[in-house]
Amino acid sequence: MAAQFGRRLRRGAATTAVAAAAVAALSASQAPGSPLVASDGGDQPTAGATPSGDGAASGNSPYFTDLPPLATPDKPGTSVNLPVTGSVESGIPASILAAYKKAEQTVAGTDPACRLPWQLLAAIGKVESGQARGGRVDAQGTTLSPILGPALNGQGFALIKDTDNGAYDGDRTHDRAVGPMQFIPSTWAVWGVDGNGDGRKDPNNIYDAALAAGRYLCAGSRDLAVAADLDRAVLSYNHSDEYLRTVRSWYEYYRRGAHEVPDGTGILPVGSSDGKRPGSRTPDPTPTPSASTSPSAPPSGSASPKPPAKPTPSPSDPGRPGSSTSPTPKPEPTPTPSLASVRDAGTGDLTATAGGAFAQRIKVQARSNLGTPLAKVSVTFTVTGDTDASFGGKAAVTVLTGADGTATAPVLTAGEKTGDLTVRATATGTTLPAVSYSATVTARQADAIARTGTEELTAVAGQEFADITARATYKDAAAARVAVTATMITDDEQPAENDKGPYFTNDDGDPVRTLELTTDADGKLALPKIYADGAAGTYKLRLTTAGGATVVIELTVEAPPA
Repeated sequence: MAAQFGRRLRRGAATTAVAAAAVAALSASQAPGSPLVASDGGDQPTAGATPSGDGAASGNSPYFTDLPPLATPDKPGTSVNLPVTGSVESGIPASILAAYKKAEQTVAGTDPACRLPWQLLAAIGKVESGQARGGRVDAQGTTLSPILGPALNGQGFALIKDTDNGAYDGDRTHDRAVGPMQFIPSTWAVWGVDGNGDGRKDPNNIYDAALAAGRYLCAGSRDLAVAADLDRAVLSYNHSDEYLRTVRSWYEYYRRGAHEVPDGTGILPVGSSDGKRPGSRTPDPTPTPSASTSPSAPPSGSASPKPPAKPTPSPSDPGRPGSSTSPTPKPEPTPTPSLASVRDAGTGDLTATAGGAFAQRIKVQARSNLGTPLAKVSVTFTVTGDTDASFGGKAAVTVLTGADGTATAPVLTAGEKTGDLTVRATATGTTLPAVSYSATVTARQADAIARTGTEELTAVAGQEFADITARATYKDAAAARVAVTATMITDDEQPAENDKGPYFTNDDGDPVRTLELTTDADGKLALPKIYADGAAGTYKLRLTTAGGATVVIELTVEAPPA
C-alpha cells in the first residue's frame, strides 16, 4: 500500500535535513525534462494516490523509509566497483550481495535488453527488509525466521484476501508480504523462481526472491538503463511516489559504492532492533541514532543533556515516538504455529530393477503457517498403480516428522512387475495437497550370457539336438530371473528369424523358431528341446538378454543315412 500507511521512522531535525538534501540531490541528478515519477505509462498512479495493492509485487505494504547518508561512499560518478570497506550504511551482507549479483548475471543471460543492475535489487531489498534483517540467513540463503508484513486486511492497508491458504504467510484470512523482497503470495505464485538450484521456489530464500524480483522488474520490454522504465519498474513494486524516491536514493547510493560485510552484521533500519517490517511491531520508545544521523552537538560551553531514565510524560516534541499525541500502536499477536503444507525435502530419482530396492528414500518436510519446520506431524506414504512394489510388503506406512520437520519413508522395494508407479505423501487426516512421486521399475538385466557346454551340437534331420544350457550374469554376478529371447536366425548381414531349419515347439506341439524364456535364481537357462529339420547344413541360434547381451550358438543338421 501507499507509504503514508507505513510508519515513518523519525530521526530528529538533523537527519530530516540530511534526508531532504539527499532527495534534492537525487532530483537534481535527473535529466532535464525527465520527472522522478514517470507519467507517460498507463501503469502509473496519480501522484499521491494509492491504487489497489493487488497490482503490485508487495501488495503496497509498508516499507522502511530510512534514507542513505548525504556523504556517499565515493565521489559521484567515479566508481561502481565494490570497495573493501566503507561506511556502515554501504555494507551489504555477503549472502545477500551474492544473491543480487547472481540475479543480475542470470537475467543478463535471459533478458539482456533489460540491463538489470544489481544495485536496484539492493535498493529494494534495503527498503523492503533491511537486507533480510541485516543478513540473517542460513548457508543456503534462507531467512532464519520469517519476514512478514502486516495483514493486508483493508484496515490502513490494501485489502487482499488469502490466496495461498497460509502456506507462505501463515494467514488463511488475508495475504501478507513475505520474505526479504516482500512478495505477496499471489504475485509469488506467478513470478516465483528457483534461484539457487535446490529445486524449490521459496520467497524466504534470498536467491529465489532476488531473481524473481529481477524478472518482475524486467517485465514487458523495460530497459532499466532508461530512467522512465526504471521508475515504472519500481512503481510496479509499490505504487507510491515516496517509495520511488526512497528506492532511487538507495540505488544511487549503492551505485557510488558498496562493500561486503559478514552475514548477520548488516546495519538495521533506524528504530528497528531486528529489521522487522514497519507496521508489524511496536516501535521502539526511543530510536537509537547511528553515527551518520546523530543530532547536532549542543553549542559550545553548554552541558550535554542527559537522556531521561524513562520516557518523558509530557513530550517536548509532539512528533517523537512516545508522545501523548502519537499513541504507540499495539503489537500484532504472533500467529500460533500450525501445519500449513507438506513438501518434498530433496528426494532424488526413483528407479529400481525388478526385485531390487530403490536407492533413494522418499523424504518430505512439514512446514508451519510461519514458514518454519514442524515436528511430530503424521505423514502417510502410499504406493499406488498397477504394481507390486511396497514398503516391506506394505502398500502404505505412516511416519512422524522429526525435529527438523522431515519424515523419511522406509526403503521402497520393487516387485516383479515392471513399469511406472506413484507414491503419495500426505499429512495424515488432513485435506492438504499430497506430494506425488513418480517411480519406475525396470526389467532385470544381464550384461553377459554364454553357453555352458562345449561339445558340438549335431543332429540328423528329423531327430533332436542334445540339451543346451546357458548362464547370464550382471557385473560378473548371477543374473537371476532375467528375460532371454531365443531365436533361430538367418546368416544374413542383418539376421532375421529363419523360417527353415531347427525349431522349438509350442504348447500345442507346433513348430516355432522364437521363444521367450527366463533364467533361474542362479542365472542359468535350460532351453527346451530343439528339433533338427531342413536341408543339411549349419544353422544359428541367438540368445538375447534384457540388457542387450547376446550369444550365438551353431547347430549342424546332417542328412539322414542313405
